[in-house]
Amino acid sequence: MGAQVMEETFDFDEIIDRRGTSCEKWDKYRGQDIIPLWVADMDFRSPPAVIEALQERVSHGIFGYTHAPDSLYEAVLTSLKEEYGWEVKREWITWLPGLVTGLNVACRAVGEPGDDVITFTPVYPPFLSAPPLSGRQTVKVPLACRDGRWVLDLEALEAALTPRTRLMLLCSPHNPVGRLWSREELASLAAFAGHHDLVICSDEIHAGLVLEESLRHLPIVTLAPEIDRRTITLLAPSKTFNVPGLGCSFAVISDDSLRRAFRKAMGRVVPHVNLLGFTAAEASYRHGEPWRRELVRYLRGNRDLVARELEAMGLAVAQVEATYLSWIDVRHLGMDDPVGFFEEAGVGLSCGADFGLPGYLRLNFGCPRSLLVEALRRMRAALNSRSV
Repeated sequence: MGAQVMEETFDFDEIIDRRGTSCEKWDKYRGQDIIPLWVADMDFRSPPAVIEALQERVSHGIFGYTHAPDSLYEAVLTSLKEEYGWEVKREWITWLPGLVTGLNVACRAVGEPGDDVITFTPVYPPFLSAPPLSGRQTVKVPLACRDGRWVLDLEALEAALTPRTRLMLLCSPHNPVGRLWSREELASLAAFAGHHDLVICSDEIHAGLVLEESLRHLPIVTLAPEIDRRTITLLAPSKTFNVPGLGCSFAVISDDSLRRAFRKAMGRVVPHVNLLGFTAAEASYRHGEPWRRELVRYLRGNRDLVARELEAMGLAVAQVEATYLSWIDVRHLGMDDPVGFFEEAGVGLSCGADFGLPGYLRLNFGCPRSLLVEALRRMRAALNSRSV
C-alpha cells in the first residue's frame, strides 16, 4: 500500500525551471529560445526518497571525508542479486567518482602503453578518448544497421583484432543506438574475448532503463565464470535515478589480480566519492524502485511519441530498447551542420560526429512530455519550411 501511495505522487509532467542553477544542459543555450535535448541528463526531480535522504544528511552539518557505509554495500549487493541473480562479494566493489573515470582507469589497468583497445561505434564519446588519454590506441569497430536495427558485426570485430589488442570497451545498454544486447550477442562477445584473451570493460549504467517490456538487461559478467574473471563492470545510480551531478559510480571486479591492477591504476589521482553521492546511491537502491518503474513507463511513452513524430517527418530513428536517447539518421537531408539547423529552429541536439558517426543526431527524450511535444513541433516546422 505504501509503495502505491508513493507512485501516485510522482509527477513527470511537472516543468521545473533549471535556468539559473548552473545547469550544463540548459546553460549551453543561456539567453536563447532553444529547448536542450542533448546531454544525457533528465529534467525530472530525483526520487523523493533520494531528496529526503540528502536533506537528512545535510542537516547533520558536517561534511568530512567519508567512506561507503556498510548499508550502501548491502543495498548494492541486494539490488544486483534481485535484479540479475548476480552474487557479488563486497570486496569486488571499487567506488569511483564517475563512469568516465572508470573507463580511463580500465584503459590504464590493462596491458601496456601502445596497446590497442577495441570499441563499437557510434558510441558515447569518452569510449573514444579514454584509450589515447591512457597511451593506448582506439580501434573502432562499426556497428551494422540492418533493417533499421543496430547490431554487432562479428566479421568486422575479427578483422579489427591486432596482436596488441588487450581490452574491449562495451556499452551495454548501448548509448547512443539504444540497443539492449541479447544473450546471443553478449555470448558471442564473451567467446571472442575468451578466445583472444581480452579483458572486457562493460559500461552498464543504463541497465535500469530498459523500455521494452519483453526484455531484461543481462550483465555480460553473469554469462559464465570464465567471463566473470576477465570483466570489469561499471555501474552507477546516476542515469536511472537522475543523480549524475552527485558523482557516485562503482566497478565490480571479481578477479583479484585484475582488481589490484585497476586500483593501482587509480593511484592517488582519482578522488574519493563525496558523502552526498554515497547518500543518494543508497537511497536510490533501497527506495527508488517505485519511482523507477513509473519513470520507465513515462519514458516509454516519450520514446513512442518521438518515433511517430520523426518518422512522420521522414527521419529514420532507431528503435530504443533501453536508455532515454533516440538516434536519428539525417544523412539524406544533405546538411553540412544538422545540429546548427535545428538550433536555429529552437532545438538543441547532440552531433553524431561526436559519437564517431557524422550524419546522425542524438535526442534526449528524458523530459516532460509537453516540452518534448514543443521541440518536435519546432523540428517539424523547420523541415517543412526547408522543403517549401
